[in-house]
Amino acid sequence: MRKKKGGFLSLPVLAVILMMGFVYYATVFVVLGDWLGLGSSPGLVNAVIFSWFAFMCFVSFFVAAFTDPGGIPSSFAPEMEDPQREHGVNSRYCGKCRLYKPPRSHHCRVCKRCVLKMDHHCVWISNCVGYGNYKPFIIFVFHAAIASIYSMVIFTCDIFQKDHHFDGMSPKLFYISFGSIMVFLSLTLGSLLCWHLYLLAHNLTTIEYREAVRAKWLAKKTGQNYRHPFDLGVYNNLALILGPNMLKWLCPIAMSHLRDGTQFPISND
Repeated sequence: MRKKKGGFLSLPVLAVILMMGFVYYATVFVVLGDWLGLGSSPGLVNAVIFSWFAFMCFVSFFVAAFTDPGGIPSSFAPEMEDPQREHGVNSRYCGKCRLYKPPRSHHCRVCKRCVLKMDHHCVWISNCVGYGNYKPFIIFVFHAAIASIYSMVIFTCDIFQKDHHFDGMSPKLFYISFGSIMVFLSLTLGSLLCWHLYLLAHNLTTIEYREAVRAKWLAKKTGQNYRHPFDLGVYNNLALILGPNMLKWLCPIAMSHLRDGTQFPISND
């Protein structure tokens, strides 16, 4: 696993870390403890399950943040007789970096360099999301979304299944604030997960999706059909990004299947 170059700590990153810590503490030691009690078997089981999701959130977050998304190899040079040119996949020249960049690479204005298979620059991990760290990023989003929804379910059960008698304004404000935060996180992270699952299934990046929308419009205008050249089918797309071993799909550090990120298989359709 390659290490990211540059700084890590920033206000958005600290905000994410503090939020994860707050949600974990409030869910397990306040809401779940009040609803089932951590000393009971159901309470302990739910605490262990939620702790696993929280642990995977922390691990995948730090892996995505500290892993280099992938820079252009110094030895890279476009091949004059590249067979991928037949599918409209070409290397392009970056005037800012003053070098040729492989297909699917883009220049990041924040990182000030070209990133392999760039998806977007994420301020919440203070890093670009690209070829080298897209897998731990999607695993982080997956576990964060599931944990948020799980926490929301625990909160809802506690509210409706227990007769609360709040003494003073502090407990009321806490429950209102926590409930509002979990509704927001569940909707936001759930939507983000659905979006990236769609991209994952079609082997698209966020940038390529925008390009594909225009390409489809132009193809339809000329009476042609458009298909993303890197779309190999759902399973092959998943295996290409998450790895060939399904048992390691949710392991954020299992990235030995990644190559140099300068070439990608093309669909024959």
